[in-house]
Amino acid sequence: MADSTTYLELSEDGGGSHKFYEVVVAGSDVTITYGRIGDPGKATTTPYPTPEKAAAAAAKKAAEKRRKGYEEAVRGVRKRRTVTRRAIPVSSSSSSSTSRRASAAVKRAPVLWKYDSGSAAFGVFVDEHRAMVGNERGDVWTLTHEGEVTNRYQLPDGVKCIVGDESWIYAGCDDGNVYDIGGKAPRVAYEIAENIDIYWLDISDGTLGVSDRNGGITTIDHEDESLWAANGEGTGAWMVRVDGDGVYHGHSAGVEKFSADGTSKWRTRTKGSVLFGWQEKDDVYAGTSGNKVHRIRKNDGVMIATYDCDGSVFSCATAENGRYVFAGDSSASVYCFDESGKRLWKLGTGCGSAFSMQYHDERLYLVTNQGQLACVDVSEAAIHAAEQGTVPQVKDVKLASLDAVRPTTDVETTSDAGTGVVVECVSVGGKARVHVVSAGYHADWNVQFPKNVREVGVRYVVEAVRESAQGGFYRASGEIKKLV
Repeated sequence: MADSTTYLELSEDGGGSHKFYEVVVAGSDVTITYGRIGDPGKATTTPYPTPEKAAAAAAKKAAEKRRKGYEEAVRGVRKRRTVTRRAIPVSSSSSSSTSRRASAAVKRAPVLWKYDSGSAAFGVFVDEHRAMVGNERGDVWTLTHEGEVTNRYQLPDGVKCIVGDESWIYAGCDDGNVYDIGGKAPRVAYEIAENIDIYWLDISDGTLGVSDRNGGITTIDHEDESLWAANGEGTGAWMVRVDGDGVYHGHSAGVEKFSADGTSKWRTRTKGSVLFGWQEKDDVYAGTSGNKVHRIRKNDGVMIATYDCDGSVFSCATAENGRYVFAGDSSASVYCFDESGKRLWKLGTGCGSAFSMQYHDERLYLVTNQGQLACVDVSEAAIHAAEQGTVPQVKDVKLASLDAVRPTTDVETTSDAGTGVVVECVSVGGKARVHVVSAGYHADWNVQFPKNVREVGVRYVVEAVRESAQGGFYRASGEIKKLV
């Protein structure tokens, strides 16, 4: 059979999808290349037993894309859309020389270890098993709590943030995708419209909230379909937090709450633009360019405490439901307050300004403009010693030479489901959906499942599926294998 090439594009008006999909048949090999129009894209080649089977597989792949709205096109006619790079509003006081002078004016924090990720870092995630840092080069490094490097992912572009949603871990990337990074390899979980210049994101029970450069807020469901969008009163929306009751959105004019259906519930002005947001069960915390962290009650938007810093607040976090409040400023200092707003201490990081932070088990983990992931001992004894000028010798963890694991659509195969749960990809209204086949589950409920893995008619084995907190759909967890 003759070799063939099928080139398709999906380019939606209003700044929606702008993607290509190419299928090349060469003998018995099928090469599929996909990505954003104007980019090289990602290519995978699959061998088939005969040229006839290769041609049939290629035709099936192209037909699936046509059903999703892709059309025949000529490569190079449409151009790549411009993507605006986000830039954190750094004041002049946060230049490296000024930061060093400011840090010298305060005593040093008790940093136990630090890891140079190789580029400015915004993403941090910490749980009982690990600490993760994501940087502007697209690297996501995983370390133990003692500073041992154990894993490295490489995403296609800069990492915006890393967020946890129960046992799932996601990384937002400057390529417009949100990746599930809880398995052996990153997989695309959400694709965000290209007209949205993402500043931050958060996920709760599968619902994604995205805040953007223009001050807008967009929410997306577990099937990567838009729920609602709204324009905030301000610009530069660096804060979004999501819970079961709504979405909390911070920008240049303050903080707003939207209900789960997009209804505006309250607006609270802040001192300065919101540069970072944190949440606990009952309150949200907004760090601002006005040198403040504001504690705002979720229920009614009442500001119940303010925490005063000496510079623009790039990040904040809390311990034990707000018993302690931490903040990092533009002069490479870190602060601790009690819940009422009393400042307990201020110390220098020694490794840059904290763009993000997270507290875990008497340690504060910082990622900085210098690309460091730093582990700070914030126990009472360690802080008391630091205030007296005694700090531990910092363990300087060297840049690891681990091979990077990159996003993939490849799936291992198995003929034995074992103790796993069997699911099947089916076509529902022309859309690829995943349902549970194993007994004991709702057969008509959708399963949240990686987008770029789905093949209609194929069955997969996953380690587990769990009902969402809101009900009505399942979420797959663990490794995925194709059942053959």
